Amino acid sequence: MKTRVRFAPSPTGPLHIGGLRTALFNYLFARKEEGIFILRVEDTDQSRYVTGSENYIQETLEWCGMIPDEGPKSGGNYGPYRQSERKAIYKEYIEKLIERGGAYYAFDSNEELAESRATIEKDKQTFKYSAKNRMSFKNSLSLTEEETKLALKGDYVIRLKVESGNMVSVHDEIRGTVRVNTDELDDKILMKSDGMPTYHFANVVDDYLMKISCVIRGEEWLPSLPLHKLIYTAFGWETPKFMHLPLILKPSGKGKLSKRDGDKDGFPVFPLSWGEDTPGFREMGFMPEAMINYLALLGWNDGTENELFTLEELESKFSVSGIQKGGARFDYEKARWVNHQKITQANTDDLIQMDTVKKMLSDFPKKNHLALFNLVKERLFSLNDLRGELSFIQSPYAYDEKVLEKLKDKGPISVLNKIKEEVEKDNEQLKESLMAWAKENSVPIGTLMQCFRLALVGKLTGPDLFEICNLLGKELSLKRIDDLIKYINLKLT
Repeated sequence: MKTRVRFAPSPTGPLHIGGLRTALFNYLFARKEEGIFILRVEDTDQSRYVTGSENYIQETLEWCGMIPDEGPKSGGNYGPYRQSERKAIYKEYIEKLIERGGAYYAFDSNEELAESRATIEKDKQTFKYSAKNRMSFKNSLSLTEEETKLALKGDYVIRLKVESGNMVSVHDEIRGTVRVNTDELDDKILMKSDGMPTYHFANVVDDYLMKISCVIRGEEWLPSLPLHKLIYTAFGWETPKFMHLPLILKPSGKGKLSKRDGDKDGFPVFPLSWGEDTPGFREMGFMPEAMINYLALLGWNDGTENELFTLEELESKFSVSGIQKGGARFDYEKARWVNHQKITQANTDDLIQMDTVKKMLSDFPKKNHLALFNLVKERLFSLNDLRGELSFIQSPYAYDEKVLEKLKDKGPISVLNKIKEEVEKDNEQLKESLMAWAKENSVPIGTLMQCFRLALVGKLTGPDLFEICNLLGKELSLKRIDDLIKYINLKLT
C-alpha cells in the first residue's frame, strides 16, 4: 500500500509552529517512504472560519519548501480537499452508517439535555449520552418508526451507537497500545443539526476515502483515538496507522506553548506575520531552512549529536523511532543559534538577493553589498541583525568613554598618528606594518588595535578591523582617525 499522509489544519487563524511541526513530520514521513503528502483544509466549523487563514497555511508551507502533492491548490484524484465542499459525501456516508446500525437520529433539545445533565451532576455523576441511558432520551432507538418519521421533520443530530462492555484497543506507533472500555465513552454526535459533520466524523470519512495510510497528528488528539477507532469499526473499515506527536512546551517546560508566551517573552510563535501587530519568524529574520531544522529538533533526533540538517538530509534520515514521547521544550535562543548556523553556511550571493536583505543594504553602493554582508555574516543570528551590525559604516558609534579613560595614559595620540601615517600610504601590508611598528616601539598590540577600532567603529566590538578599513576607504578612514584625535585633544584640554 502506497504511503499517503495528510496535514489537516483548520483555517481559524494563523498557523501555530506546533501545527507547522505536524506538517513537517507528515512531509518528512511521506518523502522518506516515497509517498504522498496531502493538504486537507478542515473547515466544517464555519463559525470559527477566519478569512485569509487558508492562504496563510499555503504560503507557510511554500515558504518552508513543503509543497503538497495533493490539496486545494495542487489538486489531485481524491478531492475536494476542503471539507466544506464535501457535504454531500458526508451525507451519503452518515446514511450508510445509519443503515448499518452504527448510528442513530437523536431529537433531544438543548434544554432537555441541559435538564438531564443537571439532574445527573446533582448526584455528583458525569453525564453521558450512552448505551446505559439512551433509551430514556428521544431518539430513533427509543421511538417508534412513526414517531421517528414525525420527529425527522424537525431538528435532529446523528449520534454514533457505542455498544457497552467492549474493549477498544488501538495501536499508536509512538506510544504503544491504547485501551479504553466503551462504558467510559458516550454516543458522540457525528452530524450536527445544521447538516454539517463534526470533526470526528469528517476526519475519519476523509481519511478513509483519501486512502490515508498513516495519521500523524498532535498529542492533543490522543483522547479521540478510541472514538475514531469505533467509527472505523462501525463502517467495517480497516484503520490506518496512527502517530501522536509530543507537544511543544513553554520555555519553562510547564504547559503547551501559546501565543501569550511569545507576547510575554518577545518571541514569535507563528511562522509568518499575522496582521500588523504579530510578526512571524520570517519577519523576525529567520531563514526557512532554520525554521524547518529547529522544528525537526522539537521531538525528534537522528540518534547522533548532530543538530544541523538540510531539508534533504531530514527527508533521508527521518524515522519514527527517533520521535520522542515526552513534550519538547521551546527554546528561542536555540532557534536563533540554528538560524545563525544557516546564515553562516548559506551562499552570500544568494542571501543578498533576498528582498529583506536588499532592503537593508539599499543605503549602500550595490558594488559593496557582497563585501558588506560578508563583513558581518558571522555575527548575524537573524537577518534583521544586518542593519544594526552595519550601522557604524554610515556613522560610527558614540565613543566608548570607559575605553578612552583607559587609553589616555597609553599615548593614544601618537598611536593614532602612526595609524594615520600608514593608512595615508595606501599600504597593502597595513596590518603587518602596524604590528611591526608596535613591536619595535613596545606598544601593546591591544592598545594599537583599541585605538584603531575606536576611531573606525566607536567601540571595541565588531567585525575584522582591516576589512572595515578597506570598506570605508582611505578618505573616510583618515577622517575618522582625525575625528578621534580631535576628540581626545578636546578631552585632554
